[in-house]
Amino acid sequence: MSVEKKMAQEPCCSKLKMFLAAMCFVYFAKAFQGGYMKSSITQIERRFDIPSSLIGFIDGSFEIGNLLVIAFVSYFGAKLHRPRLIGAGCLIMAMGSFITAAPHFFQGLYKYETTVSHISASNGTESILPCLTNGSLAQDDIPTVEIQAECEKAASSSLWLYVFLGNMLRGVGETPVMPLGLSYLDDFSREENTALYMALIQTVGIMGPMFGFMLGSFCAKLYVDIGAVDLDTISINHKDSRWVGAWWLGFLLTGGVMLLAGIPFWFLPKSLPKQGETESEKKFNEGEQDCFIPDNNKHSNAPDKPAPVTMAALAKDFLPSLKKLFSNQIYLLLVCTAFVQVNGFIGMITFKPKFMEQIYGQSASKAIFFIGIMNLPAVALGIVTGGFIMKKFKLNVLGATKICIGTSLLAFFTMLIQYFLQCDNTQVPGLTLSYQGVPQVSYQQNTLISPCNMGCSCSLKHWDPICASNGLTYASPCLAGCQSSTGDGKNMVFHNCTCVGDSPFPYANMSAVLGQCPRKSDCDYMFKVYMAVTVIGAFLSACGATPGYIILLRSINPELKSLALGIYTLIVRTLGGIPPPVYFGAFIDRTCLKWGTKQCGGRGACRIYDSGAFRNAFLGLIYGLYSLSYILWGVVYIRLSHREKKLALKNQLKAPEQDGNGVSAGNGNASSAIVKCGENADQETTI
Repeated sequence: MSVEKKMAQEPCCSKLKMFLAAMCFVYFAKAFQGGYMKSSITQIERRFDIPSSLIGFIDGSFEIGNLLVIAFVSYFGAKLHRPRLIGAGCLIMAMGSFITAAPHFFQGLYKYETTVSHISASNGTESILPCLTNGSLAQDDIPTVEIQAECEKAASSSLWLYVFLGNMLRGVGETPVMPLGLSYLDDFSREENTALYMALIQTVGIMGPMFGFMLGSFCAKLYVDIGAVDLDTISINHKDSRWVGAWWLGFLLTGGVMLLAGIPFWFLPKSLPKQGETESEKKFNEGEQDCFIPDNNKHSNAPDKPAPVTMAALAKDFLPSLKKLFSNQIYLLLVCTAFVQVNGFIGMITFKPKFMEQIYGQSASKAIFFIGIMNLPAVALGIVTGGFIMKKFKLNVLGATKICIGTSLLAFFTMLIQYFLQCDNTQVPGLTLSYQGVPQVSYQQNTLISPCNMGCSCSLKHWDPICASNGLTYASPCLAGCQSSTGDGKNMVFHNCTCVGDSPFPYANMSAVLGQCPRKSDCDYMFKVYMAVTVIGAFLSACGATPGYIILLRSINPELKSLALGIYTLIVRTLGGIPPPVYFGAFIDRTCLKWGTKQCGGRGACRIYDSGAFRNAFLGLIYGLYSLSYILWGVVYIRLSHREKKLALKNQLKAPEQDGNGVSAGNGNASSAIVKCGENADQETTI
């Protein structure tokens, strides 16, 4: 029967297509959650006043949740009701989102560090003296241990643990989706359709981060305590490094979407007929659940229906299956290559919004928005392109490897260009330049003191930036030597700032307004070029996604498919997902020039970084990791080339014997080794 006739017989709404649609939705929903979590990293960091290394650890809790259960879910879940396990995972992911948002309802109102509250005038007159007021209030005293503990308890400073727990639950719930969902689809779809189906799932899935980042951009513009405070009394805006958006709101929405995504899986069957198969072909198209190691009845005359498999039997054969899997050298190389590349990718995507904020002076909401509407659609287009190329040219494993290596190298070249697209540091006297205007990066707080503000006895802890008329940003009105102020809230203006008059760019009007000064105009042009380069790089990198999945699936034994995907996900998520946010964050913390101050007096989140050192640390780590992955890709290509040559030679030797026995020589090709469950397992492992 021809392929066209088989397709004509398939109903338009078959259960396999329903499962495909449900998988697309759940991939969208989980990516929607993950994208929003990534976009909210900066807001959570500021709300709980924690360093980048700790927020990286919180972000890595998702992978910790995967680590706890993925090996068992992948192996035992493959023998159970896979769709219902995916539905249960969706329920757990939804609960995780709701728990992540819970701290907002237990915390008090957000109190950002400021000196404005101490110097506001009730009638708008010039009766307030910032310099003298700051000097009388701020002595930078270190609180006692008892006072510190009581203050932290009152401020609920440990509530970030709820965010950690909720994110970890999301990781636990996400565990069954990829290994069980993709193996279920691969079991019951035609081999030539697998690449297209996976490309479709990933394409719809990539829309999730796009909407997640756009939601994150919207929530970042809303004040964290919206509806509970009078916004007219807030003296900062969404461009300020102390601003915290309504981060909790998005988690409630993404949790609701995940609840809906899990409903269809409760009504799908445990197994399906092979797509387009006939009774004569059925014996060659057994699903993963029909295979079990060891298959003691392989040559018996038992009925086609397999005997029920007990949990005790599954547990007994777990270690032999694991040993057999790890004896596949190509599989191990693919795992090593993947977790090195994922290290670079996770570190990059976690701190890319902060990179755009610090290097190009963009607000958090704007940086997140651009990632959502520009980079992520390019990734979706790249995934579709990769799947189309695989189907159009019917590439084998070696051809897919060439695509992966080629597109990755081209994407790496676009990343090298990013290093030269830089802007100067924000000009802050005492931090990035001296009060005399000489560029001079200082990590020492005492450089904030100058003869122009020495008489004020200013606090060096607080970050309450003002933009002076000379174009420089000062760390606080006191450190600018401002003598008076008018107005209140966002409209406050400071006058007679002595440091502005003593600067190398003196102005007759020695005034300043709240907030940091904008970057130079050439920085906006540099940012546009940077975004264009990153979009091209995102597209090229994504072109290798679908070929990469095909290489993995075609390099493992069919009966070990779910276990192999689960172990692959376990290792990649553990070694590639948990450490990068932590060590990327630790390296980034080392480039901080001015730390914020917690409500209780301890060190809070970083307010401003040395952009040059930030760029070197951030991009340097990415370059090193990706370079190592290309070396591993080269080894994978060599091993696959040797395997293909051995398979071709073996098929040539078997062809005369098969023809003599009246068997079609086409049954000896490499693709049949993939479809026949368990038949060529020893051959694959040996090679």
